[in-house]
Amino acid sequence: MYEREIQEIINTALKEDIGHQDMTTANLIPEQQQSTGRFLAKASGVVAGIKISQKVFTTLDPSISFEIIKHDGERIEVGDTIAIVKGKTASLLTGERLALNFLQRLSGVATKTSELVESIKYYKAEVVDTRKTTPGLRVMEKYAVRVGGGRNHRFGLYDGIMIKDNHIKSAGGITKAVITLRQKVPHTMKIEVEVENLLQLQEALDAGVDIIMLDNMSIEDMKTAVDITAGKALLEASGGINEANIVEVARTGVDLISTGAITHSVSSLDISFDIIMVEGD
Repeated sequence: MYEREIQEIINTALKEDIGHQDMTTANLIPEQQQSTGRFLAKASGVVAGIKISQKVFTTLDPSISFEIIKHDGERIEVGDTIAIVKGKTASLLTGERLALNFLQRLSGVATKTSELVESIKYYKAEVVDTRKTTPGLRVMEKYAVRVGGGRNHRFGLYDGIMIKDNHIKSAGGITKAVITLRQKVPHTMKIEVEVENLLQLQEALDAGVDIIMLDNMSIEDMKTAVDITAGKALLEASGGINEANIVEVARTGVDLISTGAITHSVSSLDISFDIIMVEGD
């Protein structure tokens, strides 16, 4: 994972949540009181982000002991203990919400991704994510997609060329856009273009692009696109893809299926944090 970036996110999140002081805990709990807590699964799914939750606590209080029971990528069922945390009661209480926020959110992403990957396991298509992520959390959410068995699309505007519909309009067409980019970007960088119909598909193929995104195409047009392309470029299906239609899309023979739903529309997985033992006064 991107350790430095993740640490920065955690630092910012702790500052946002705690401010100058956890008023409830600081004025209620004895400083030296010790407790044991556990993360408990209240729904079935795939764990993602447990080490991030650990880092929340150890950033807050390096003396905390954090025992991971269920690692990222493992399935959990209702009632499973995911981790055991021991240390100052005040530290556990102050860090629990933020640790849960990350763990629940990322486990939700991994679980949804895993479900989609499993549903098309008999087809060659692979599930990939998009840039439709929570602002500031892209590194974490794309990590959770990988934990769930999916693949990452480009991380940002800096690490891949994608010519979208508004680029095509602004540049004067697919061919002109591709020619211009070939002259300016490194030869090692692949070029992807978004097409909305079979005429644009053919133009993209004639321009020699590496990847073609079939944007909101019908199933029949996708099948035709696969036949026309005949392996000359990778084909990525995108637009409105979810658990209800992903199998039908995979059957067309496309190489990749991208969906923003695995990051922008998932529900957080139901996980709780419970104090199970208190020592001292």
